[in-house]
Amino acid sequence: MEKNYVYAIVLIVLLGIVVLGVYWAFFLQPAKLKDIVDTAAEDGSFATLVTALEAADLVDTLKGTGPFTVFAPTDDAFDALPSGVLDDLLANVTALTEVLTYHVVSGEYMAADVVTLSTLTTVQGDDLAIDVTDTTVKIDGATVVQTDIETSNGVIHVIDMVVVPGGILDIVQTAQYAGSFATLVTALEAADLVDTLKGTGPFTVFAPTDDAFDALPSGVLDDLLANVTALTEVLTYHVVSGEYMAADVVTLSTLTTLQGGNLTISATDGVQIDGANVVQTDITCRNGVIHVIDAVLIP
Repeated sequence: MEKNYVYAIVLIVLLGIVVLGVYWAFFLQPAKLKDIVDTAAEDGSFATLVTALEAADLVDTLKGTGPFTVFAPTDDAFDALPSGVLDDLLANVTALTEVLTYHVVSGEYMAADVVTLSTLTTVQGDDLAIDVTDTTVKIDGATVVQTDIETSNGVIHVIDMVVVPGGILDIVQTAQYAGSFATLVTALEAADLVDTLKGTGPFTVFAPTDDAFDALPSGVLDDLLANVTALTEVLTYHVVSGEYMAADVVTLSTLTTLQGGNLTISATDGVQIDGANVVQTDITCRNGVIHVIDAVLIP
């Protein structure tokens, strides 16, 4: 009788251990982290990114040991690319690989690490610029909207734009995606110059911003948009055949435009092109380079 009692106690203890083990395995044990690709795939908002990784044969890389830091654009970010760009990238594995690896950094950088830096070197080879303010963190102009998604082989930070290294987009696509040249793009379309500036080139474009067009005297822009001949004269006066980087431009006194006239270059106090200030230089494109100016040039 006593022996049966002992057996019963032992059996109860063993059953208790089994129950505790099952409870631990299913309820208490931390969930096992998945790798970067599986984490992105299961999230549901990175379907385009995963498709692109598959097209570029980068899935195995981002399932590797790492660790990696990935600045992951959402599906909405890919949808915001200029029309046709995503299809072009998916059809060009070399360019697609350049873009995707520009979002990946070797090593694990949590948000607390990222905000202490000004740049991070990507697997693609170029540096991402980091801009930190009191309210936002931007990576090459893309806003970080979620941070520190931990995975088994690194960390994901979510961004609201696809960041594109120089030399991937053509001049028109670059202007479209920048967001500050909407009027210039509209004018190029009105003058039927889009195909020209999407051509082989190379071209150097001194690109006026939207603010520069807004500063034109009242009625001038409307008059130009209504007169294709005059509009074409003005737009081609901003374009030079050949690729002239900033270091080239400052060694010259003039540049001949597609319109036929000469731009006057002054580099004594900053750089001015026909009196317009150059406010940003060397935006490299697949078919040339853009320099940003703060006024519309009129031949």
